[in-house]
Amino acid sequence: MSNIHPEAVIGRNVTISSFVTIEKDVVIGDNTYIHPNVVIMNGARIGKNCRIFPGAVIAAIPQDLKFRGEETTAEIGDNTTIRECATVNRGTAAKGKTIVGSDCLLMAYTHVAHDCLLGDFVILGNTTQLAGEVEVGDYAILSGGSLVHQFSKVGMHAMTQGGSKVSKDIPPYIIAGREPIMYSGVNIVGLRRRGFDNEKISAIQEIYRVLYQSGMNNKEAVKCIEENTPASKEKEIIITFIANSQRGIVRGYLE
Repeated sequence: MSNIHPEAVIGRNVTISSFVTIEKDVVIGDNTYIHPNVVIMNGARIGKNCRIFPGAVIAAIPQDLKFRGEETTAEIGDNTTIRECATVNRGTAAKGKTIVGSDCLLMAYTHVAHDCLLGDFVILGNTTQLAGEVEVGDYAILSGGSLVHQFSKVGMHAMTQGGSKVSKDIPPYIIAGREPIMYSGVNIVGLRRRGFDNEKISAIQEIYRVLYQSGMNNKEAVKCIEENTPASKEKEIIITFIANSQRGIVRGYLE
């Protein structure tokens, strides 16, 4: 038997299994499947065609001592799968919401803390843990057991090695690994799978060759990239990411 608040907004063709708890201030989109023993708390906004597996908890209050009970949300996009015992906390006054995008996969025992912002098609491997206000770009993959420090940013199409400790920002399109974490090359396989042709991949590789293997500091390297590499969307994404990095980007393996 499940405990579903009568004022919760449940879409069409939603399957709610046994021993599920759904609180009052909850919205669930059409065709979502909720497995047994899931807890969906006030502030949850869940999209269409999602699958939430046993033991998951959505929209629990933040594990942040500054939280004072403000009304905030945890928002899950369409077509996202949340596996066993994963947790997604709702936001605080800092951003007001935690967002997990559409078409994401949060594997078992992952944690998405308050005010995190995840793009679309993000994958969090088993037991990956995101601290508060982490940002993860579209198509990024954080392999199993990754630990991400608060306020860190992971760029789109980036990938971490399993067990990584992420304490610096990870620029777009790269693989980051080793201990301490550092640049380990461009995510060539991932980019090819997503339709990047050899010309685009080569251009990205040249940008990171300048950034990480030229011997210049970041400021000099960015200036060189701006002045000497062809214009492209990928170039602008990389430069903007670096310019906006507050924690600093991961080091290169030759530094």
